[in-house]
Amino acid sequence: MAEIERKTKGYPTDLTDEEWSRIEPLLPRPGKTGRRRRGDLREVLNAIRYMTRSGGGWRMLPKDFPPWQTVYWWFRRFVRLMLFRTIDDIALMMDRERQGREASPTAGVIDSQTVKAPTPGAKRGFDAAKKTVGRKRHIAVDTDGRLLMVNLTPADSAGAQAILDAIRKR
Repeated sequence: MAEIERKTKGYPTDLTDEEWSRIEPLLPRPGKTGRRRRGDLREVLNAIRYMTRSGGGWRMLPKDFPPWQTVYWWFRRFVRLMLFRTIDDIALMMDRERQGREASPTAGVIDSQTVKAPTPGAKRGFDAAKKTVGRKRHIAVDTDGRLLMVNLTPADSAGAQAILDAIRKR
């Protein structure tokens, strides 16, 4: 009965069929030996997306999703595999293609902002131009404003160059 209710009740954060068809091939395959996978990875990803959007704690995950321990275990595994970066890149390409653009951006905009960081233990520096002790946020977006990359550095470093280098490596 709960299975039927879950199928009919969706959350705004649930993956669409198109998104799932693009992401599914990237997910780890079940092992040939050992215990069989019982959970549905689509539901696990839906739960992770729900958690990201809602900002709640793992233990506050609604009962519609798999147990929070299972979702958290898969979340840690996906982080180690850098799966979220790959998914983000695919989502960016899909959105660009939907808008009739080339999948990979050929131009972008980089900007930075100095933010005060009074915490003594934090990595911080002095931005002479702003006369501020803190950190810098360097953000790169494509020409339509889609986020490409974020880099956090001490305020006295040249983080924009690091963003350029990282984008070129992609």
